[in-house]
Amino acid sequence: MSIRVVASIFSAFIIGLWVLFSIATRPPEAPSHQVFINGDVLTMDSNNRVVEAISVRGDRIDNVGSSEAMLALVDDSTQVIDLRGRTLMPGFVDAHGHFPASGQVVFSTDLNSPPIGDVDDIDEVIDRLQQMAEARPDGWVMGWGFDDTMIAEQRHLTRDDLDRVSATRPVVVMHISGHLTSANSAALAAVNIDENTADPEGGHIQRDLSSPDRRRPNGVLEETAARTVVKQMYDIGISDGVRMLTLAAASYLEQGVTTASAGGLPLSASKGLGPLSRFNVFPQRVALFPLYEEVMDKVINDDWNPRKLEGGRVTVPRVKIIADGSIQGFTGYLSEPYYVAYKGDMHYRGYPSVLREKLMEQVDGLYARRIQVAIHGNGDASIDDALDAIEAAAKKYAWAEARPLIIHAQMTRRDQIDRMAALGVTPSFFSAHTYFWGDRHAAIFMGPERASNMSPAKWALDAGVRFSSHMDTPVLPMLPLQAVWSQVERKSTSGAVIGPHQRISRVDALRAVTIDAAWQVFMDDDVGSIESGKLADLIILSGNPLKVEDMRELKVDRTFIGGAEVYSRR
Repeated sequence: MSIRVVASIFSAFIIGLWVLFSIATRPPEAPSHQVFINGDVLTMDSNNRVVEAISVRGDRIDNVGSSEAMLALVDDSTQVIDLRGRTLMPGFVDAHGHFPASGQVVFSTDLNSPPIGDVDDIDEVIDRLQQMAEARPDGWVMGWGFDDTMIAEQRHLTRDDLDRVSATRPVVVMHISGHLTSANSAALAAVNIDENTADPEGGHIQRDLSSPDRRRPNGVLEETAARTVVKQMYDIGISDGVRMLTLAAASYLEQGVTTASAGGLPLSASKGLGPLSRFNVFPQRVALFPLYEEVMDKVINDDWNPRKLEGGRVTVPRVKIIADGSIQGFTGYLSEPYYVAYKGDMHYRGYPSVLREKLMEQVDGLYARRIQVAIHGNGDASIDDALDAIEAAAKKYAWAEARPLIIHAQMTRRDQIDRMAALGVTPSFFSAHTYFWGDRHAAIFMGPERASNMSPAKWALDAGVRFSSHMDTPVLPMLPLQAVWSQVERKSTSGAVIGPHQRISRVDALRAVTIDAAWQVFMDDDVGSIESGKLADLIILSGNPLKVEDMRELKVDRTFIGGAEVYSRR
């Protein structure tokens, strides 16, 4: 066989592979025309109109109105979808989360306690990690979702606990808050943390106070001290990364999430998100918030170009700064001490992950370069610092489109809501805290009075402060209707109402996971409401969340992105 023939065969083979790859990665196409009739269409437009039907041409919404009016547009090419009384509404917009980390179950074991999981004690944690170690005989052994306040022992995992899993392989468990990790001896050695390692700025290495010099790390790492370990544990291969991504995407679609948020996704992973979107590995739109600490040098040197991370349906609307930690991890930064003294310290208030002076510099630098900022702030002292930084930067650089965002804003005081209104700051509340941690906030972390005002949506509404609500997935499962229900009911797992005066209406709560969330990520011109000209990112619900007794029982029957069906429950 001649070289020319071999070359021709090889070329044909490559072309064939490319054709197959192109077919496999081709995004689903929307019908040229489809109408949805006979339903409750929650438009989430400026008037919160509820209509019967809509018309969609290609990937855009063409018309909104009555079933009769939409049926008048039907021709031979039209697909007619009879809602049969069900509800059509915009796809949910995840205002803040950590997509695609909920898919980490492919390489890490779930250690959540009730009501999320079923882990009750440390022995069960060790057993599950040992099973993971057997299933994955190489590399790091990882777990996530561990909550020290929900297990029988009421304490964190230590290096000695995790050494029971392996004395030679690194074993790391992520706290449910995402702000602490527990590492075994091998993991600590892998990141060079020992008795001589000083606490990093904005973090803390917990010590074994029973050791001779009281300096031996006990394995629990807080905030910036944990990030070196986290970076190592999530240094996964391409195969695990793609499996994690596709699993997360599928679960989001099942819950009707058409726009996801990747807050603080490591830069190494962020670089692959755009290309994977272009190849349709996942269908969602994604708002990516890179961490300031990872892009700082480029920002300072005026070399920051977010478009290098964009691609397909991925956009980069903001840079994220983590200013403090977690209330349930006792690392949130408060103006008054925690309700139950932390480790016996009656004056302990947590601490900032970014010192006030540095936060001021970072926000100033972002404003000077017209880069929108998202600041993670849970404790009210951290929120004070964030508002001071925003106010100082806004005075120097007047910028109408800055729209600064404070993520979580959990312990926001009333006076801080008023400052947000004056400064044009928008919060994204972690409202489902009232359900999952409300009882413990009242009894342990904040006390009854402060807990009653956590995630103060009613104060924000009354002050004219536009806000969103999120689940911070994978801290909590991606359940948008839980976020809505929590703002409406504010009930805890025990059934206690955590601050009835902060309840808001169902419509306002739905806006916080649709159009107002889209507005926070600068996508409201295209998604978040059902209006002519907008992208047809839609979901069909089994019932109407404005009418049913418990909206959390509703199911997403179908999910559409750009008019194309990407999920069906049937």
